[in-house]
Amino acid sequence: MVGSVLHIWVLPFPSSSLLRKSYRLISYTNAYGVYNDFYVREYLSPKYTSSQISWIGSVQLLLVLSGGLLSGRGFDAGYFYHLTIGGVTLFVFCLFMLSISQAGQYYQVFLAQGLGMGIAIGITYVPCLAIISHYFMRRRSLALGIASSGSAIGGAIQPIMLNSWFHGSLGFHQGVRASAAFNAALLIIAICLMRPRLPPKPDGGSPFRSLRIFIVDVPYMIVVLGTTLSTAGSYFPIFFLQLNAVLNGIEANLAFYTLTILNAASALGRIVPNLFAYRFGVFNAIIPSTAATGVLIFCLLAVHNVAGTFVFAVLYGFCSGAQIGLIAPMVASLSKQDEVGARLGICFFYTGFGGLIGSPIAGALLSSSFIWWRPILFSGLCVLAGSLSFGITRIFVARRKQTQWV
Repeated sequence: MVGSVLHIWVLPFPSSSLLRKSYRLISYTNAYGVYNDFYVREYLSPKYTSSQISWIGSVQLLLVLSGGLLSGRGFDAGYFYHLTIGGVTLFVFCLFMLSISQAGQYYQVFLAQGLGMGIAIGITYVPCLAIISHYFMRRRSLALGIASSGSAIGGAIQPIMLNSWFHGSLGFHQGVRASAAFNAALLIIAICLMRPRLPPKPDGGSPFRSLRIFIVDVPYMIVVLGTTLSTAGSYFPIFFLQLNAVLNGIEANLAFYTLTILNAASALGRIVPNLFAYRFGVFNAIIPSTAATGVLIFCLLAVHNVAGTFVFAVLYGFCSGAQIGLIAPMVASLSKQDEVGARLGICFFYTGFGGLIGSPIAGALLSSSFIWWRPILFSGLCVLAGSLSFGITRIFVARRKQTQWV
């Protein structure tokens, strides 16, 4: 009995290690700001614009989230190990392919990092979230928060290593190879420690059959709309904060730590609000978190020095981490236990399109002249619109459950 309970509460920690490679919760996506800064200022410059380079990260984000449409159904059907082992193998392979790309060759970087790594992360992300739901019902939000915090912890560690390697003695190519080996070791350990508990769901059927069922669930579809809008805006600071710090004249050695601080604060944001979500309701936690994230994006207009940059990184990391960490519990709260994978998959499929268009639009609005107020306005409004959508859903759910603690 003690062993079973211990295994249940240990499960979120290996799952968080695997989630470091996954997205709205995903250290290599969270650490893409390091790559974006390096590509814009050195590796792909001046041949390609900031908007064009942003497509690499946004396509990766699309595939990370949209891959859940199929991987969620595959998880429900009992293919957890097939998905995770295949995804990890492809992820490590693509990192090594990125390490042999050539400077100025956009298509090589796009194929390896945008397409290949996006597919690899996408087929592991939803199964690694959904497996937590096999073990938890009452404290599901807390368990999912602990698991998703792994992506933020990884997102705090990865930028330090990547910046040190890219701008140090190893250089870009050797640095990417070292990163591939490091991540491969962690992923193998994570796979060995995770195990599904529930039997496969019989006759999983087509994901589009599930879509026809879920589309008539109005609260669920409004949540999907809200996550799509919030994702379109919330990744702008994550992708561009380091570049913003460098262009504001902050010393490079300090600017390189902006993403580390943001992701470290995000780890706390993914755990602490989930404690309140368990007691007061997931919607009551995610709505103020998302609204605060949107307001903080507007505050970026007033950030021009070291102190402001680091304060912003801490506050934005915590609030955006809370919003990201509460998405899966929010969707799970609208699901039966045997359809969590399918609902998460469909939600993240549409959310991926928010990630696809958000960063390139922000990059285009930023332009080569670096006019920051335009992408800030766009991103902030998107996140606030997402918060409004969650608020509307809360009204439906509160009426259905006849309680305000939702």
